[in-house]
Amino acid sequence: MAGLYATLRDARYALPRQIERRLRGPGPAAAALLCRRAQDKGVAATIGYFQAEDARPDEIVAAYVAIAARLAKLEGDFYLSVKAPPLAFDSAHLDAIADAAAAAGLALLFDAHAPADAARTLDAAAALLPACPRTGLALPARWRRSLADAARFRDTPARIRIVKGEWAAPDWADPDVEDNFLRLVVALAGRSAPVAIATHDADLAEQALRILQAAGTPCELEQLRGLPRRRTSAIAKRLGVPIRLYIAFGPGWWPYAVDKALARPYLPAWMLKDLLV
Repeated sequence: MAGLYATLRDARYALPRQIERRLRGPGPAAAALLCRRAQDKGVAATIGYFQAEDARPDEIVAAYVAIAARLAKLEGDFYLSVKAPPLAFDSAHLDAIADAAAAAGLALLFDAHAPADAARTLDAAAALLPACPRTGLALPARWRRSLADAARFRDTPARIRIVKGEWAAPDWADPDVEDNFLRLVVALAGRSAPVAIATHDADLAEQALRILQAAGTPCELEQLRGLPRRRTSAIAKRLGVPIRLYIAFGPGWWPYAVDKALARPYLPAWMLKDLLV
């Protein structure tokens, strides 16, 4: 039995890499088309590049420059979402993406990454803020430090996205993620810059959006393309809150999607519930 488990485990971690070699994710043209389709439905979009495992920073920059040029030709509410660690936090690479975004009339937001990368990611966002006031960042509810980070950026013009977070924090063994999510929302309620609620948990999304609305804070519901969103979108529409779709592109998208699906055996039941409830 132990041997079978080891074989299945190894296959589970090897499968995303095998898919990366055989199936490329959508490129800039396909991503721009998805943005246009979202725009036609009255939905805003975030565009994030998922690089190949061995991608060089200059390849990542080129992908963002290409998608920014395509989005500049569309009328819609779009912004770019970037991961700083694969760019080695290099200011030249980050400035090049920020310049391409600014030239296309787009904002730029820094995705959350592993806890060890949090400080450098937020410092990179803070460094861009004076020249690019619409620069944004993500705050994971799974991390203890996020409440202090929320206080740091609360009174800045930075766009803030609240997420549950994928990576556990080493200093917080058993966090109450939902409770901390709402603590972050309360900490940011009342600010004048926008806050995005990025969760597919319908009850949590409604509580968070109501808190922000009551405080007069501009807010939106952000959803990841490919995950169930019927119930959460219905809540946002009922509350009159804008909806934004995170559209991923690049060679690393399918491996990422497969990896997350394998790590979430409950996903088929979740999708069925979203259709039926």
